[in-house]
Amino acid sequence: MKVLEGKRALVTGVANRWSIATGIARRLHENGAQIALTYQGDRVKDEVDKLAGELSGAPTFECDVSNDASLAAMREALLQRFGTIDALVHSIAYANKEDLAGKVFETSRGGFSLALDVSSYSLIALVQSLREALADNASIMALTYLGATQIVPNYNLMGIAKAALEAAVRYLAFDLGDRGIRVNAISAGPIKTASSRQVGGFARILDVVPKVAPLRRNVTPEDVGNMAVFLASDLASAVTADVHFVDAGYHAMGLFALG
Repeated sequence: MKVLEGKRALVTGVANRWSIATGIARRLHENGAQIALTYQGDRVKDEVDKLAGELSGAPTFECDVSNDASLAAMREALLQRFGTIDALVHSIAYANKEDLAGKVFETSRGGFSLALDVSSYSLIALVQSLREALADNASIMALTYLGATQIVPNYNLMGIAKAALEAAVRYLAFDLGDRGIRVNAISAGPIKTASSRQVGGFARILDVVPKVAPLRRNVTPEDVGNMAVFLASDLASAVTADVHFVDAGYHAMGLFALG
């Protein structure tokens, strides 16, 4: 029996086949979960529908996490077509490109509000909207990055947003714990996606990690998906309120021995 047999998972933030969310959705499906996907806007609808076809015809739902009416409509459609969910994957982040380079003190008030709303508050908004659709003992997981706690040049405002996201994970874990619902974050190593390419100098990060990380390699969306499978499964029944690194050990390095 597959470890996620009989479980239903909603994966948000799928944009194309290279997305981390796509790797997660595939691994969850391969391990027995029924999958539903959300997308934002017609621009990515065809790509998401194509992926859904590869996941046993997974239902797809349009959802703008910055719009309460869109969240409510997604919830109703989800309950009608898919039912309650055992796992929720939050893989949503956005900041204006100009806020992912230069100096943090140059961030505009509007840019800050946008990044924190879409990248951090959206987790709270999803839980608020879907709390009755979440089964008891469900698993919620959010994608974060090392830049939430350490300085990663040019990650800038997104690092601030991810720090807020990680704090939200801990407080949501406490608030939902009485239902057995677990809330965790996955801190993925750098992966070449459409979003990561918006970060200035990102290609250099991909070059550095294999030289200094203990496992001497970069990670893949499938690596992140493996952690998601564990967190979604009953094997992680007592694991909550934490950040789990999938970065080949890079986060543990202090002084880099490049010689």
